[in-house]
Amino acid sequence: MSATKPIDGPRITPYLLYRDVAKSLKFLTKAFGFKTLETMKDDDGVIQHAAMHFGDGLVMMGYPGRKYKNPKKLGHVTQSLYVMVDDVDTHFKNAKKAGAKILEKPSDMFYGHRRYGAADPEGHEWYFAVNIAKASEKKPESQKKSNPKKDS
Repeated sequence: MSATKPIDGPRITPYLLYRDVAKSLKFLTKAFGFKTLETMKDDDGVIQHAAMHFGDGLVMMGYPGRKYKNPKKLGHVTQSLYVMVDDVDTHFKNAKKAGAKILEKPSDMFYGHRRYGAADPEGHEWYFAVNIAKASEKKPESQKKSNPKKDS
C-alpha cells in the first residue's frame, strides 16, 4: 500500500475524447448542467484538456489529434455514461430544449430507476436516472431464459 496522500475525489473518472473540446464544454453545460472546473490550452489557444463536474461526479475530456474519429464519425457507440440526477424529467426537458439527441424518453426501469438517454453532438451516449423504488423482483425478458441445469 502506498504512503501517499489519500485521493481527494472519485477513484474512477471517465475521460472522453472530443474533436472540439470547447464546443463540448458549452453543450454539456447547457444541455446537462455540468460545470467546468478547468481547461488547458495549447499555444494556439485551443483547449486540449478539460475537467467538468456534476454534483460529486467528475468527467475529464481531451482532444487526441486530427486523426481521431468520435462515435458519430465511427457510426457506433464506444461507451456510455450513467449519471444520477435529482429530477430526471426536468433534466430531460432541459437536455431536449438544448438540442440533445434523445435516445430514450424517461421511463421506469425494472431495477428501480427512472431514466432517459441522450447523445451529445459527437455521439457519446449519456443516461440520466433517479432512484424511484427498490429493484423489482420481476426479471427482464432477457434474463428469463431457462437454466438447463435447473430444468434437468
